[in-house]
Amino acid sequence: MRDRLDEILQGIGLERALIDEIKQQGRLLKIVGEQPLISTGVKSGDMPLVISGTLRVMREDEMGNEVFLYYLEGGEACAMSISCCLSNQLSGFKAVAETDAVLWMVPMHLIDDWMSRFQSFRKLIVDSYQARFDELMLTIDSIAFMKMDERLMKYLLDKKQSSGSYEIHKSHEQIANELNTSRVVVSRLLKKLEREERVALYRNRVEVL
Repeated sequence: MRDRLDEILQGIGLERALIDEIKQQGRLLKIVGEQPLISTGVKSGDMPLVISGTLRVMREDEMGNEVFLYYLEGGEACAMSISCCLSNQLSGFKAVAETDAVLWMVPMHLIDDWMSRFQSFRKLIVDSYQARFDELMLTIDSIAFMKMDERLMKYLLDKKQSSGSYEIHKSHEQIANELNTSRVVVSRLLKKLEREERVALYRNRVEVL
């Protein structure tokens, strides 16, 4: 797994000296699908770097309602966790394993030092912020301007892209929770998409056609 980590870190352009420090200071963490990684209202001591698998990042309100924000995949770092740490704030989001995932947990107290000493690490953080910002803008646009059926289809296509599979193993209830709507609405719209031959529906599974 360290070889895979080394390959990822080289692939995103980090210096050899920094790669060695990340490997020395970090720790391996394996989590299973639907296992929470970061919870709302807590302060994380580590920045997760995804080696394999996918994380689902969501916004949660005081009532426990959730809205999906974006996915984190192999080679990506969680910019929002860095932001909370650098601003000394509690987490305003939650991250859950979408699939079984392997992570490299990097201690937050090293972030400032690495950003000042390594230009490549500073670029990694800036690029992560930009990627997450772009994805958040797409999420806001979908909520503000898209009809629910368009939001649902975008969600399914995003899920297909992140997982690399045309099959989305989610119940109607789970999809509704992530889109912050009702199961009845999701079921009705999925039936409509099925009639249009854009999806095929199975028990706890949706296939994008």
